[in-house]
Amino acid sequence: MKNLFSDIHLDWKIAVLTVCSTLALVVDFYHASIVPWDHLLIFGKAIDPGWLNVPGKTLDRTLLYLIMPLVITLLVFRSNPKGYGFTLGNWRLGLMLTAGGIVLIAPVLWLVARGSPSMQNYYKPQLTGLPWNTFLDLFGWEFMFRGWLLFGYARKFGPEAIWLQAVPFALAHIGKPEIETLSTIFGGFAFGWVAWKTRSFVWAFLIHWFVASFTILVAAGVIG
Repeated sequence: MKNLFSDIHLDWKIAVLTVCSTLALVVDFYHASIVPWDHLLIFGKAIDPGWLNVPGKTLDRTLLYLIMPLVITLLVFRSNPKGYGFTLGNWRLGLMLTAGGIVLIAPVLWLVARGSPSMQNYYKPQLTGLPWNTFLDLFGWEFMFRGWLLFGYARKFGPEAIWLQAVPFALAHIGKPEIETLSTIFGGFAFGWVAWKTRSFVWAFLIHWFVASFTILVAAGVIG
């Protein structure tokens, strides 16, 4: 029995990254809500996600994709979150890449969101609460993929981590419009590349925040 495992040397941090991120995605998919936010009390008052037009699901995702990885990083890995992209990094390059990415991708988004009924049907109902809802929904999402997984995997696999984090990112889009889901393996790589070059998830987040918000505005007919 001992010989069955003697030639397998696993990195426990890679295991934690992979298992916890996968479980977070699965739990998010199967549960409409994991925390009864309306019944929680803070200083004797109930939390009301509705005051910002933010659904409880968005708060769930903040818990799963932002708080959980940060807690594991601090208490289990005993590491500084900066090492996982939780920093501004090279902010000058980040600003340049963010501005350039927005300029390049906006016309494509306009054409796709305006010309695809599936995109319009999916994204038009999400207009309420914009852009705050997309901010909260994507901040933790981007930290999970372009921070925690990217820089966590990079310690073992180097730049190949850019592709590795793009795979679960693409699979997490299943259920969204097909044209969008098919593009996400490449979009995930591009976001990962931005994070890799800047050493920060923040700039990929800003681009993704624009992508989501702009797509909703076009799909809803606000931008015609």
